[in-house]
Amino acid sequence: MRFATIRTGDILTAARIEGDRAVLVDATDAVDAYRRRDRLRDIGETDAGTAHYARVSPTPAHILCVGLNYRSHIRELRLPTPEYPTFFAKFASTLTGPRDTITLPRVSDHIDGEAELAVVVGRRLRRAGPQEATEAIAGYTVANDLSMRDWQHRTTEALQGKVFDRSTPLGPLLVTPEEVDDARDLTITFSVDGVERQRGSTADLVFTPAQLLSYCSTFLTLEPGDVVLTGTPGRTPRAAGPLVPGQRLVTAIEGLGEAVNPTAADPLPDTRPAWTERNPDTAMT
Repeated sequence: MRFATIRTGDILTAARIEGDRAVLVDATDAVDAYRRRDRLRDIGETDAGTAHYARVSPTPAHILCVGLNYRSHIRELRLPTPEYPTFFAKFASTLTGPRDTITLPRVSDHIDGEAELAVVVGRRLRRAGPQEATEAIAGYTVANDLSMRDWQHRTTEALQGKVFDRSTPLGPLLVTPEEVDDARDLTITFSVDGVERQRGSTADLVFTPAQLLSYCSTFLTLEPGDVVLTGTPGRTPRAAGPLVPGQRLVTAIEGLGEAVNPTAADPLPDTRPAWTERNPDTAMT
């Protein structure tokens, strides 16, 4: 099945996507529709091609992201294959819709996109084995982990470069596992103004979605609607330059659709103080 969260004004409604039809149902969002999929009531219909798609999971309790999970990316960085998954967290405020304009923050000088397969949790999960974790997956969707590299690399902790407001498109569709063979071998791409910057396959993942959910559930109780971003593939030879306002970003995963996000200039000022003016005794070299 394929579900979506549709925005009409300030109201969110779930829809079941059937070809070019978005059948509105009596659920608040795609995750709610998945959880109540056997007792949904149809309440309307709109054109799936022109619908305003909101983020698939509007307010997840947890968003966990995995670094170094594609063999191609690991080779690109000339790093050893990790023994355990490397995680960092995001917040619900970082999410945005798969058709929304992304404002590029003026306070960053180097912004990159990272295409990612996102896994959405369908039921509470705690200390789960791989089979239980597999059964807890509501579905898969498209994500892009826009990263403010200059902030990310200020310290050894990546968080500050990964959690800018409304910087992570999520959607358009929540596709249940049986529709895409548990996402075992899906092509994933990211392009900017029609020029491909990333291409990979989920077959290249080091840790599978079920393994990641099982591992996470060991230290954290996962809740319905939680999202795990599974990592990003390596770059193509044509990838070049940071993102700038006025571009068109397309993040696509085979069988899951694509997020199409224009970029815009930040209306807020650059408020970064010079480090030496703020704290001259501890200025970094």
